[in-house]
Amino acid sequence: MKNLGWTSGRGFDIGSLNMEKKWAFPLIITSLVCVFLLVTSFNIGLVSSLHTFNAIFSIFPSRVIANQTRMSFAEEKIKGPPPPPAGPAIPRFAYLISGSQGDLEKLWRTLHTLYHPLNHYVLHLDLESPAEERLELASRVEKEPVFAEVGNVMMITKANMVTYRGPTMVANTLHACAILLKRTKDWDWFINLSASDYPLVTQDDLLSTFIDLRRDLNFIEHTSRLGWKEEKRALPLIIDPGLYKTTKSDIFWVTPRRTLPTSFKLFTGSAWMILSHSYVEYLVWGWDNLPRTLLMYYTNFVSSPEGYFQTVICNVPDYAPTVVNHDMHYIAWDIPPKQHPHILSLNDSSKMIESGAAFARKFKEDDPVLDKIDKELLGRKKGSFTPGGWCSGSPPCSKVGNPKKLKPGPGAQRLRGLVDKLMYSAMSDQKQCH
Repeated sequence: MKNLGWTSGRGFDIGSLNMEKKWAFPLIITSLVCVFLLVTSFNIGLVSSLHTFNAIFSIFPSRVIANQTRMSFAEEKIKGPPPPPAGPAIPRFAYLISGSQGDLEKLWRTLHTLYHPLNHYVLHLDLESPAEERLELASRVEKEPVFAEVGNVMMITKANMVTYRGPTMVANTLHACAILLKRTKDWDWFINLSASDYPLVTQDDLLSTFIDLRRDLNFIEHTSRLGWKEEKRALPLIIDPGLYKTTKSDIFWVTPRRTLPTSFKLFTGSAWMILSHSYVEYLVWGWDNLPRTLLMYYTNFVSSPEGYFQTVICNVPDYAPTVVNHDMHYIAWDIPPKQHPHILSLNDSSKMIESGAAFARKFKEDDPVLDKIDKELLGRKKGSFTPGGWCSGSPPCSKVGNPKKLKPGPGAQRLRGLVDKLMYSAMSDQKQCH
């Protein structure tokens, strides 16, 4: 019986084994097919698989879905916000007006000629200016009734040291841009000027001319043909003491010299610009790191304000098409140009007017040519604001009327003539970032 029992047990085991073999083959085939489909799904794309996975579990509460992470890259393709459609909306400008020791009265006069309630203004007297001058400027801004009513004039109270040929001027410009981006959002273009600049048109002229322009345009004079600047500015290495000292001194040269860069192309031009809100955001935020990389490069570059902004914008494919090759200034240079332009006088009046430019530089304090500009181009009386549609009260412009009421004059026609020529050149891509 034991033998039969053993034989019977043996027979049962064999049957079970045969049954397992019968199901094993289909199981193996099914497993292989599943593995193949799983590998294929990863080859097709992990992102697609994750979306499918998430879709399957979409029936579960949102807290479960929240635990899923969306795959993305740290650097997205650079795209500035789409420009608002050109139309009846009046643009707004954000100004930086900067000066140094002895520039208080010049800066105050320039501010009055440029003022408009729709705009924003940042004022800066650098660290070389006596504390008394900076305190006096702050006091005047606070006591001016129109400024107090509108609240659109700000002063950088913690002054920066600014060396004209060094990177500290670039740093100061970016500082003002950052302040404007933090304090207010409702402006379309940033304009940097010095106390030695002066407008050739009223703000109503400027606003009415820019009202039909695309808001993403950047007026930056530039060229990639460095010429003599390659030897004198691009190859030397300099140190700006303004980066680490509280007293101003000129830059000094160090050795060895360097070669031209190969990872980006150098451009040069004017230090005075009209920049779009979108481009200013890109400079300050620098989400693809190029603005910071070039800022470090230009730290040791002679006259970096004449190259940094041009090199950044012309090396970014999405911003290069927005460049208009003009700084909207009338400036008289030697040929080849020296470090400083000619001081303008009454002898330059006709050339300034014929240029159609919005601004001119540079001027001495209270030069007779400024009185001529006030009288014949701006209609401004000494010590007052430039008249515009916003002006109200008695005496005129002592109160703010309707800021959106514009009264453009002959200056708008001159400026429009220049802008039309520049737009034609930009559309035909004749001088943009070449």
